[in-house]
Amino acid sequence: MNDINVAILGIGTVGTGAYKIIESQKDEFPYKTGSKINISKVLVRNKNKKREGINENLITDDWSEIINDDSIKIVIEVMGGIEPAKTYISEALKKGKSVVTANKDLIASYGSELLDLAKENKCDILFEAAVAGGIPIIRPLKQCLAANKIEEVMGIVNGTTNFILSNMTDEGMEFDDALKLAQELGYAEADPTADVEGYDAARKVAIMASIAFNSRVTFDDVYTEGISKISAKDIKYAKELGCDIKLLGVAANTDEGIEVRVHPMLIPSEHPLAGVKDSFNAVFVKGDAVGDTMFYGKGAGELPTASAIMGDVVDVARNINFDCCGRIGCTCYKQLPIKKMDDICSKYFIRMQLLDKPGTLASVLSILGNNGVSIYQMMQKKRRNNSNAEIVIITDSVKEKNLKDSMTILEGMSIVNKVSSIIRVY
Repeated sequence: MNDINVAILGIGTVGTGAYKIIESQKDEFPYKTGSKINISKVLVRNKNKKREGINENLITDDWSEIINDDSIKIVIEVMGGIEPAKTYISEALKKGKSVVTANKDLIASYGSELLDLAKENKCDILFEAAVAGGIPIIRPLKQCLAANKIEEVMGIVNGTTNFILSNMTDEGMEFDDALKLAQELGYAEADPTADVEGYDAARKVAIMASIAFNSRVTFDDVYTEGISKISAKDIKYAKELGCDIKLLGVAANTDEGIEVRVHPMLIPSEHPLAGVKDSFNAVFVKGDAVGDTMFYGKGAGELPTASAIMGDVVDVARNINFDCCGRIGCTCYKQLPIKKMDDICSKYFIRMQLLDKPGTLASVLSILGNNGVSIYQMMQKKRRNNSNAEIVIITDSVKEKNLKDSMTILEGMSIVNKVSSIIRVY
């Protein structure tokens, strides 16, 4: 029985999780893969830092000890960021070492380049952990659902924002208070921008869309809007309309091109995604043969993410033993256009403050109608003061450009005190 040596780049939360699983499953891996899996090196920035539970003899801060060691067959990259991770992964692939990574930033921007390198050198680069933590979604899209034409991938793929919106919904919190709680409990970083402004989710959507539609989609292609402007009042009014607000990633394969977007959305409270609470993730996939499928579970954390990493390590180990690394490489064999956001149709929730005098509402409805925006539902709320009234409008499906044009006109009118919220409706 051959030994397969691995190196771990980075021993933070996720790297520690992978280390723990390898140690705890040592006796099981020979039966699952046909080989023992051994940790040979752990690359860190600060070699002198104390790391509880990590064998100090494995620690190195010298990349050359890994790249020049021919006995190391698999490199697990959990450093994050673009550099030096991109350089290390590229060099490892050129040496014929297979790579397992959780690096969504890197895969979303440079996935094609790295997959090509793996193919050239007959090795694997797998990245299940880059999307939705412990939920299997990359492998199902590449393998289990490969016979389908995937029509849509949609879901909650950021646990931090889902935790914040869950507390705003269930506890009536405002955004700032819910964010503070998320930071105190470790769900949000000290700088939460990547999560709350939707960038983290956008990278994951780019990766899923590329695989689902067999056409390259990058982070820059994804329209991105976060949740920092969502208020407790928006959530309260959404509830009155029988809806919840979630930050959703949506990728759709249409006749006019690929839609890729991340933004808050009202969804019916009976929809399965409305019941996804706290830091959990869920992804819906619609295929022409399979119909609707849903993948649900923990989207982050030490062991859930490490579970995805080690699933890839097991796959690579099997491929090494059967000399078939690189059997599933880049699947982007099409060049589909990316649909412009202005051309995408959606329903909208609009909350605005109007001057409370005769003819105001008629003027607003006239502007909307002249721009092709029709009204599906409308509520007038209590007066905020003696001169202003608050209204909530749900539109019929309309092109983004038409909605934007009408809002530009309304925001410049004296009868409109403020357009408080514009949120898309599922």
